[in-house]
Amino acid sequence: MIGTDDAFDMYESLRSGLPTASFPEVSRIGNDLGDTTANYDAYILDAFGVLNRGETAIAGAVERMQMLRKLGKRLVVLTNAASYTRTEVLAKYHRLGFDFEASEVVSSRDVAFSALPPLPEGQVWAAAAAPNDDFSDAPDTVQISHLGDDTDLLDNAGGFLLLSSDGWTEAKSALLKEALQKKPRPLVVANPDLVAPREEGLSVEPGLIAHEITQGMRNPTVFFGKPHGNAFRAALARLEGIAPQRIAMVGDTLHTDVLGGAAAGIGTILITGHGLFRGHDVVGYIAQSEIRPDWIVTTT
Repeated sequence: MIGTDDAFDMYESLRSGLPTASFPEVSRIGNDLGDTTANYDAYILDAFGVLNRGETAIAGAVERMQMLRKLGKRLVVLTNAASYTRTEVLAKYHRLGFDFEASEVVSSRDVAFSALPPLPEGQVWAAAAAPNDDFSDAPDTVQISHLGDDTDLLDNAGGFLLLSSDGWTEAKSALLKEALQKKPRPLVVANPDLVAPREEGLSVEPGLIAHEITQGMRNPTVFFGKPHGNAFRAALARLEGIAPQRIAMVGDTLHTDVLGGAAAGIGTILITGHGLFRGHDVVGYIAQSEIRPDWIVTTT
């Protein structure tokens, strides 16, 4: 597992490839999202570190969403989790006790599938994906096969798609790097996160795998998901009619949630108690990165 300091340093090392934004001079401080409701009419919610840690709902998060709904607040989940179809994501949220509807969930997987670069006729995307992923939510015109250990796909696939780090190994990274060095092809990353908060700590995610593979290479690589604008445009399309300054991105990271939200021109709220900065004083990280949220709250 990777520690918070290591993850923060890695995000900072990639800063030149991330969006730019302006930030408030100071952050307002609160205990939970209830303290921010006078400022916002809608909330775009990260999942990991805001709603759940791994397969466990964060204490009080279900009740907080119910409270926000009673106040008339609009809610959209914007997640970089690309391992599941929207049906599977919704099933997970419902299992954890949340009542989100399909129209209220935007995943980086959705965004990536809707904008995959075209491949030459007859060529397929080779995907690093969860074992049971059937890609049934991909467009009919897109052909995707599991990469696994298929050396033929390493040689012949038209492009590579990183959806999940489940079962991924350093050996697989080495093979994919070698394949791209021999024959550069599009690499699409549908989860730009470097790490994700789970019950046991921070897990390695596809964004980190992609950066390690392509380091020192000029291979064509496209990222879909926070902090990039493609994800925020998709989420904001669900909130038409609400002024940007009345919408807040709620997340647990500075470099994906806060930076991405600020770059999209909306408010930002950093949750410190459950995600990347759990157990750490966030003040030093904000000072070092100069990524400052509008609000800092402990819990959802």
